[in-house]
Amino acid sequence: MKNAILAAAFAGISCSLLGVFVVTMKISFIGVCMSHAAFAGAILGVLLSVNPILMAFLFCAISAAIIGPLSDRGELFPDASLGIIFSLMLGLAFLFMGLLSGPKTQALGLIWGSILTVTKNNVWLLFGLTMLVILAIVSFYKEIQAVIFDRELALAAGVSATAIIYGLYFLTGATITASFSIVGGLLIFSLIINPAAAAYQLTYSLKKMFLLSALFGVFSGWAGLAISYLFNLPSGASIIIISSLIFAAAAIYSPKRRKSCCCNKTGEE
Repeated sequence: MKNAILAAAFAGISCSLLGVFVVTMKISFIGVCMSHAAFAGAILGVLLSVNPILMAFLFCAISAAIIGPLSDRGELFPDASLGIIFSLMLGLAFLFMGLLSGPKTQALGLIWGSILTVTKNNVWLLFGLTMLVILAIVSFYKEIQAVIFDRELALAAGVSATAIIYGLYFLTGATITASFSIVGGLLIFSLIINPAAAAYQLTYSLKKMFLLSALFGVFSGWAGLAISYLFNLPSGASIIIISSLIFAAAAIYSPKRRKSCCCNKTGEE
């Protein structure tokens, strides 16, 4: 339980902080794409009797290296390149699962995750990536803020927007890989998007958005873990449901929503 509590906290922080970039830059599909890349790599690892986490990271790194150039040089919108990689990784995942002989228990475990089985090595890996994400945000905050506001203006101002975005892709892939065992390969993208989307509903400040997103991510992990323990439910699914409920509450009580409603009424009058 100690490992599970720490893992939930670190995964919640790292995933939700990266989620702020994903949500504000309107590339939410990257979470789906990377999670399926990690899933395909992990299944291949099981098939080849290689460490699934290592193969998941390799597939995420390859996907990250392809997405950026495919979008830039192919003059595609980011969602289009993400969709192409996503469909490829989904196809590979099912192909590798079909090639598995015997019971597919380990493969199914990779789908749903099991936070109670995380090891100390998993916890240390998550801790290291969380510190790396925080360090990157603190060190390049102004550059990141400029890229989020407008990539073209950031380039004109001398900011290496391409490096920032490619770095985001790699960090997202690495974080998804490290968090793989927490909520599973097909659910991890929700832990990236939901807390950040909830924070986005509640504030206009980027700094507050980072803080709220991290708090929501940690709370989702701990509350989901507690519910899983008390009611003998799948931990990954419990964590994602809690994060979804947090977003629903934030959307209902969002000051942005009330402001929008007021503006609409004023326009009608």
